[in-house]
Parts: sequence; structure tokens; C-alpha cells
Amino acid sequence: MQDGVPPDAADLRGRLAAAGRTLGEREAAFQTALAEAERRCESLRKLVGDGIDAFHASAGAAGAPHLRVDLGPVRLDEKHVRSIEFEVRRGRHVGLVIVKSRGEVTMVGPFRTGKTEGPCRTFPWDAERDIHAALGDFLEKFLEEAATP
Repeated sequence: MQDGVPPDAADLRGRLAAAGRTLGEREAAFQTALAEAERRCESLRKLVGDGIDAFHASAGAAGAPHLRVDLGPVRLDEKHVRSIEFEVRRGRHVGLVIVKSRGEVTMVGPFRTGKTEGPCRTFPWDAERDIHAALGDFLEKFLEEAATP
């Protein structure tokens, strides 16, 4: 035992530090593209948030204030380390907006947690008009499914 640290623990620490250096050096090349994906994801989340606020206000004014949808934070995608995502959720109903550092936006769902994800639609970053139109379709479908008993 050296400095109160068992040999196995020191070996594990050294191995993981080496893996961190290797993977960090590999992924550093993608930092600029990932930062751009995060910027774009933040922008789309704001757009979706404004729309969901309008939905909540309209549903409440129509007599159904219980129709609430949660908008998740922008975060690193759960499946792809070079993508950024946010989700819309009501109970088990989920929709994902994923911005990939390779220059694409993918909308997944709506789907129920515990079920197969999908359907998916993918657009290049420069198809902003198509992305905004698809977001409307995607969110309308999500809201309809999430509000149906």
C-alpha cells in the first residue's frame, strides 16, 4: 500500500486517467462543432418553449389547465456523445429534438417510455424553414398523443 491507497485502486486511477487523456484528445477535434450544435439546440428549445407557453395559455383559457407539458433542459444526448438534445414530456409520452454536431437536426417520436423510439425525421442545419415546419407537426402530434387518455 502506497500513501494509504491500495495498489489496485492506484492502478485503476492510472488506467482511467490514461483513457481520459486518449478519449479527450480524440474528442477535442469535435469541440467547435459540438458548441455550434449546442447553440442551435438552445435556439430551437427557446422556439419550442415559446410555443408550449402559448399552448398552456390556450388550453387553460379553453378550460383545460391540466394539459401541461414539461420542456427539459438542453443536455448532451443520451445516445450520441457528439449530439445535444432536449425533450418534451408529459407522463410517459416523450418527444426528443436532437442537434448533431455533424450538421443535422433529428426529431424523435413521439413515443412512450419503455417502448421503441420513433418515428424519426432528420434535416440538415441549413434547412431552417423545413425544421420549423417539422417542429410544428412534431409538437402537434406529441400534444395530441400526450393529451389522449
